[in-house]
Amino acid sequence: MSTENNDPSPQHDDDLAVEESRPEVKQPPLYRVLLLNDDYTPMQFVVGVLESVFRMERTAATRVMLEVHTKGQGVCGVFTYEIAETKVAQVTSIAQQQQHPLLCTMEEV
Repeated sequence: MSTENNDPSPQHDDDLAVEESRPEVKQPPLYRVLLLNDDYTPMQFVVGVLESVFRMERTAATRVMLEVHTKGQGVCGVFTYEIAETKVAQVTSIAQQQQHPLLCTMEEV
């Protein structure tokens, strides 16, 4: 039996360079969570919500509350969709439990 290859087609498998392709990882879209001003919700309640739901320190929470009060809305944070949606639901639930009309929304950045 001969060790020669009688196949007329050339075999170049050893010469083939294979580079693994890296999958493109796309960052998820981010959403801004906003509090909207109303004439009824007490400022201290808004500060408390910012501290408890968004884990802000009192100084930052007060700054955002004043932004809501003076500009009509304030940014509470920027999150992925699921987290932003959860934060909006938490704020809405707390406000409803305390019978405050505080509105919280989210918008894509």
